[in-house]
Amino acid sequence: MNVQERFDKFVKDSKRVLKVSRKPDWPEYKELAKVTSIGVIIIGVIGFVIVLLGSLIGL
Repeated sequence: MNVQERFDKFVKDSKRVLKVSRKPDWPEYKELAKVTSIGVIIIGVIGFVIVLLGSLIGL
């Protein structure tokens, strides 16, 4: 598969994705923002605990 064929396939796939995608409504957006925020907080707490344990152990 040459570069032109790969590019054409990428453009075709991108058009298909854009055709079926839609803008989320407000309740869906709020739920997505809430879930994303919870994930960021959990990852931050895990990172903080790891750093705290590392400093307590002396690493």
